[in-house]
Amino acid sequence: MTVFREFIIRFVIGVGIAAIVITAVMAILARVVKSPANLGVRNGKLAPCPNSPNCVSTQSQDPRHQIDPIPYTASPAEAKATLVQIIRSMEGTQIIRDDPTYIHAEFRTKGMGYVDDIEFSLDQEARVFHFRSSARLPYYDWGVNRKRMEDIRAA
Repeated sequence: MTVFREFIIRFVIGVGIAAIVITAVMAILARVVKSPANLGVRNGKLAPCPNSPNCVSTQSQDPRHQIDPIPYTASPAEAKATLVQIIRSMEGTQIIRDDPTYIHAEFRTKGMGYVDDIEFSLDQEARVFHFRSSARLPYYDWGVNRKRMEDIRAA
């Protein structure tokens, strides 16, 4: 066996082992990282998105994080009941807090078990739901939060 071929084989095995270790660490972290302390509505606003690309918010001014709110035409109570029903129908979802004008839900991904915190704030004057959807881990979410929120809007 040539020295170069032996180097390549060892390198590939090393990368594979490193990938397994990183995946295991991330899976463990996903299960122990707690809900952020800044959740909820303060002064009529949800918390701003962090600088990481794994968050979307209807109240963000940053185009990377900005997303349109969800309008409703029914009564606020009916609209909220419909939203709760949609959330509960989604796989991996648990509603943590359900107040008259606020919802906090956790979405757990298959496999790795990453948790995304989703918040909805009912704005009765504008007749919309503002929301914030943010991954606890990892830094990149590959657009999962934005897609999920677009799916909820479509439903």
